[in-house]
Amino acid sequence: MPDKERLLTSKETIELIEAMGKLFPNAKAELVHKNSFELLISVILSAQTTDISVNKITPALFQAYPTPELMMEAPLDDIMDKIKTIGLYRNKSKFIKKCSRELVEKFGGEVPSTHKELESLAGVGRKTANVVMSVAFDKPAIAVDTHVERISKKFNICSQKATVRQVENTLMEKLPEGLWSVAHHRMIFFGRYQCPARTHDHNLCIEKIKEQIRA
Repeated sequence: MPDKERLLTSKETIELIEAMGKLFPNAKAELVHKNSFELLISVILSAQTTDISVNKITPALFQAYPTPELMMEAPLDDIMDKIKTIGLYRNKSKFIKKCSRELVEKFGGEVPSTHKELESLAGVGRKTANVVMSVAFDKPAIAVDTHVERISKKFNICSQKATVRQVENTLMEKLPEGLWSVAHHRMIFFGRYQCPARTHDHNLCIEKIKEQIRA
């Protein structure tokens, strides 16, 4: 790996992502869902909450309200009751109810597949739109969550001062389009299971990557 003063080149960034792929060959979205609607709602619910926590509450939620039509008509109190174990559940309840109504009224009950359309929905920002585009519609996109941002800066893919959008742009510039979607899953897994935010010996993480690059 390069010294801390120098950003990775495109070639080095690709090597890094491929090394992460060897460490986590099955890296993929961990939010459990059956369709694009369930994925969209799950990603909205996952803000500042772990995927594990979201996966615990969504089975009952989707059993009761499996479609946008049913979700938009659901009593707000009942939605809140079903998701109350996760953070920000009051606001998230309002978001998913409003989002469902907008899906029905603006898109005929279908989840759209473009940034502009997705970001027009309540509770949906660029990261959520990128996840849905990538996972539900297999479109090349890089969703920059806390793991992706942290790993990008930890390994000097981008500047330490880069904004979330700048991190996304840098990754898109340095990686071929075909790697975009899988890259964010690999980085999430690496950040979640190998190089966590909590204090640890980062030299071990670097050595793991070097081992895979040499292999």
